[in-house]
Amino acid sequence: MASQKFEQLDDDAIAAWILLAPALLLLSLFVFWPILYLLYLSFTTGSFTREGVQWIGLQNYRRLLIDPDFWQVLKNTAYFTLATLLPSLAMPLGLAVLLNQSLALRGLLRTAYFIPSITSLVAVGLGFRGLFQADGPVNHLLDTLGVAPIPWLSSTTWAMPVLIILTIWKQIGFNMVVFLAGLQTIPLNRYEAAELDGADSWRQFCHVTLPGLQPTLIFTTITTTIFTLRSFEQIYVITGGGPLNSTNILVYYIYEQAFAQFDFGYAAAAANVLLTFTLLLIYFQLRVSRTEN
Repeated sequence: MASQKFEQLDDDAIAAWILLAPALLLLSLFVFWPILYLLYLSFTTGSFTREGVQWIGLQNYRRLLIDPDFWQVLKNTAYFTLATLLPSLAMPLGLAVLLNQSLALRGLLRTAYFIPSITSLVAVGLGFRGLFQADGPVNHLLDTLGVAPIPWLSSTTWAMPVLIILTIWKQIGFNMVVFLAGLQTIPLNRYEAAELDGADSWRQFCHVTLPGLQPTLIFTTITTTIFTLRSFEQIYVITGGGPLNSTNILVYYIYEQAFAQFDFGYAAAAANVLLTFTLLLIYFQLRVSRTEN
């Protein structure tokens, strides 16, 4: 009897591996192998020419540690990510709570807010670049209000906020739909019990809505962080990393090193730093969620 059970388990395991084989093959080909090759490339120098690449060990990582441009890029990336992340969570959450009420135009508003998420980022970037030109509509509006025009795209202070506004606008719709889905999983009897206990709307939000949305908050935090860290199109279209390197974030820096300077080993080392940081951030967020549970 026991041998029959083991044979059944073996058959199930074989069947499972056969069914998983195509997916594992694709993952190995398009995910695991590129990551391993990227790691190898970070220990080399040279380009894909007849001379090929040469093994140089940890020199690319040492260059990163002493490169002031790289540290400036890291600061820009941290500023861009934090300034984008918090509004990209708070604003969609507020909109989702409002749209979760029985509004007559809820479906239309939900669609309107979601449209930016499916719009081409390159097209949107071109539109924002036109809006924030020195003689663009935004400065015309400021001039009408009696405010001096701002050199948005040529200022080291104001160029980054333009990118942040665009990225937040792009992310709001997706996060709002996710929060709406999460709100609909919270049982109504929790709100009824809280109301019977005398809790007002704010207390219900703090003690019922937020705890009920904890898994959704973790998911949106992770996806928004990844989306922000991989931002490239808006920098490429609007500022090109300028002025004076003030909007150059890590993904665009990697692109410049690899495809403008053709320093593939150095770019690979910077890409590994980005990959490591992203994985550590996701791991930290998941650990925090498990601790709270």
